[in-house]
Amino acid sequence: MNGHSIEVSPTDQLNRSLIVTGFPYDRQQRATEYAATLGKVLARVQGIRRLGAATLDFCWVAAGRFDGYWEYGLGPWDAAAGVLIRAEAGGRTTDFEAGPYILGSSTVLATNGHIHGAMVEALR
Repeated sequence: MNGHSIEVSPTDQLNRSLIVTGFPYDRQQRATEYAATLGKVLARVQGIRRLGAATLDFCWVAAGRFDGYWEYGLGPWDAAAGVLIRAEAGGRTTDFEAGPYILGSSTVLATNGHIHGAMVEALR
């Protein structure tokens, strides 16, 4: 970032974490499911934001501005660059069950690594 390395945040408690998310294009058809997930996470974190650009969400986790990011239904074009940048800065990216994230998977969770297990639990 302008000649300086970036790294994920050191936050290790979910209740002190600032999380970012997005809402997929099918949100009208699956609003109840997405709202339920939002509520489960909201009850456990310091705050949630929505920016509207998946790659930016990944990059801001990578830069330590957010502690985690989750979303449903990203296309590979939405995630590829952000997953790489987050990987280079540290942290972890999986699906919601902590399985390997494969471009095009139906869910994605990217965190600083310290809160990953707690986020997986919150998303269940």
